[in-house]
Amino acid sequence: MTRIHASAVVDSKAELASDVEVGPYSVIGPNVKIGAGTKIGSHTVIEGYTTIGKENNFAHFAAIGGPPQDMKYRGEPTQLIIGDRNTVREFTTIHTGTSQDEGITRIGNDNWIMAYVHIAHDCQVGNHTIFSSNAQVAGHVQVNDWAIMGGMSGVHQFVRIGQHAMLGGASALVQDIPPFVIAAGDKASPHGINVEGLKRRGFSSETISALRQAYKVLYKDGLSFEEAKVEIQKMVVASAGDPATAEKLAQFHDFIAASTRGIIR
Repeated sequence: MTRIHASAVVDSKAELASDVEVGPYSVIGPNVKIGAGTKIGSHTVIEGYTTIGKENNFAHFAAIGGPPQDMKYRGEPTQLIIGDRNTVREFTTIHTGTSQDEGITRIGNDNWIMAYVHIAHDCQVGNHTIFSSNAQVAGHVQVNDWAIMGGMSGVHQFVRIGQHAMLGGASALVQDIPPFVIAAGDKASPHGINVEGLKRRGFSSETISALRQAYKVLYKDGLSFEEAKVEIQKMVVASAGDPATAEKLAQFHDFIAASTRGIIR
């Protein structure tokens, strides 16, 4: 049975699974859909065309599905889609998309989003990410699986953060972080491969060694960007006998090759 506190305001058109919990003084808008096992803390507002999956946990005072902070927005019915098993802590804000992009802000599964985080319009967040307290992410940013955002970090619009990358606390990021790389500083610069994180996630020593070599080619060998891409592609081909390593090297190569803002240097 849905447990809705007597002081909560849930629009009759909202669609809540039978076991959703809604805490005191929370507000759920008419175009909201919430999946089974999700818990909404007190004083939280969920509005807009927002779809939320299963077993999510929203703490107190979160603001979810509000209109984008974009002066071009004119009230279009854009969306926010959140997956399963996410934790969203106090005072977090996550906004719907804009018609200047796909019109959808997406949050995947199993993400850990701490207090005072802001995820702006049209962001695309993967799975198993961590947003530390006060991380601020501008519009149209892509955060790939297993990435970590340090506390009080800021990310410029349209930037991409590769899988398993890590952005240090109080860092300002204005260009893309390649997969597996640690970045930190104002402005953020590369500080090697996220070795400890990759070990914890089961990467083999061979794969980590290959990624460290790819990092060296890109950042330490004095090659131009185009020359580095060629050399890393050669590494992908040479690793064909080790599919796991070849896959990760290809992810590294393909990410930097697709960059439009440029990668951190």
